[in-house]
Amino acid sequence: MAQEQQDRRGGGERGGERRGGGGKGGGKGGSRGKKEEKEITYQERVIQIRRVSKVVKGGKKLSFRAIVVIGNEKGEVGVGVGKASDVIGAVRKGVADGKKHLITIPLTKSNTIPHPIVGGGGGANVMMRPAAPGTGVIAGGAVRTVLELAGVKNILAKQLGSGNPLNNARAAVNALKTLRSFNQVAEDRGLTVADLFA
Repeated sequence: MAQEQQDRRGGGERGGERRGGGGKGGGKGGSRGKKEEKEITYQERVIQIRRVSKVVKGGKKLSFRAIVVIGNEKGEVGVGVGKASDVIGAVRKGVADGKKHLITIPLTKSNTIPHPIVGGGGGANVMMRPAAPGTGVIAGGAVRTVLELAGVKNILAKQLGSGNPLNNARAAVNALKTLRSFNQVAEDRGLTVADLFA
């Protein structure tokens, strides 16, 4: 009886070793979880979903187009477009496209842009101006979504020309892409940042 109990205990110890091995596997799974967390840091917002049709030999082929803005609210933002036969597939493709076109923008300490800028995309133009802390995001439509996901907290923006959400989103990204920080301007001129304001 005593030997049987020892054998059982021994089996329990071996089982514990096996469980420990499973724990190591869990550790690897944990590292995968960290990678997933990095991906999750990007927020996604769908600006527009439209049903579009293409005329083919047999008639019309219906599909969906999704415009998606993706950003981490820390200076990175991108706009993507996806088309698929279903809405979920179109959004998924839009997110993948947005990740390919991510841009990094310079933000000041008050979470605004360094200088006024105008960007264009298609028939749309977007004008942006820096604002004092506490102003908030004064913008509308697709431009507001792009600015919020980029991490801009204080800004004045205005859509000029077209009201197309895709063109306005691309115009906003174009404007943000051409922004230059004070350090970059000083470096190009061969000055220090203090000399710029002297």
